[in-house]
Amino acid sequence: MPPRPLLSQENALQPAGGAEIDESVIGGQIRELRKARGRTLQQIADAAGISVGYLSQIERNQSQLPIGVLRKICDALDVHMNWFFQPADDAPAEERDIVVRAENRRRLTFTGLGIQEELLSPNLGGPLELLYSTIEPGADSGDYSHNGAEAGVVISGVLDLWVGDRFFQLKAGDSFAFDSTETHRCANSGREPVKAVWVITPPHY
Repeated sequence: MPPRPLLSQENALQPAGGAEIDESVIGGQIRELRKARGRTLQQIADAAGISVGYLSQIERNQSQLPIGVLRKICDALDVHMNWFFQPADDAPAEERDIVVRAENRRRLTFTGLGIQEELLSPNLGGPLELLYSTIEPGADSGDYSHNGAEAGVVISGVLDLWVGDRFFQLKAGDSFAFDSTETHRCANSGREPVKAVWVITPPHY
């Protein structure tokens, strides 16, 4: 998958409609995202300028979280604050952690790369991560590698994919799978956006 560069307010997609932060779940979301990024409590606490104990309490929803501290944690995790925003018409209790409605997907837009990613899995706490990627013409992720494995299917467009020293051009309906420890890269050299679904295990957002 494309690397996750630092997001600024300008290149993060704002949530549609009304939104609010649910403080009863935000700590768990911080923990999931931190683990998916392979960062320790100490690393994030140091980057945010807070103590490890305080961050641990935040992750367990045992301490209040001022907006200024949340902003620092978001900077340390390379996400905009809208990652934690929930739609005003939140999902019914019986759907949470199981169903993600299309209008409720968490979205990140990397305008510098021409790549948008939508999280299809309910959270990052499980064994895998499901993403819907839109790769604009001319976009290129650059070389990337990480622990785990990934697979996917091209929904539309033509995807250029490099895995190690091998190159593939994949059209709609083609699928792929590889060890994520191999250097990989994706790009769109065509004239229309590429849309693809990716599965990554363990989560590595």
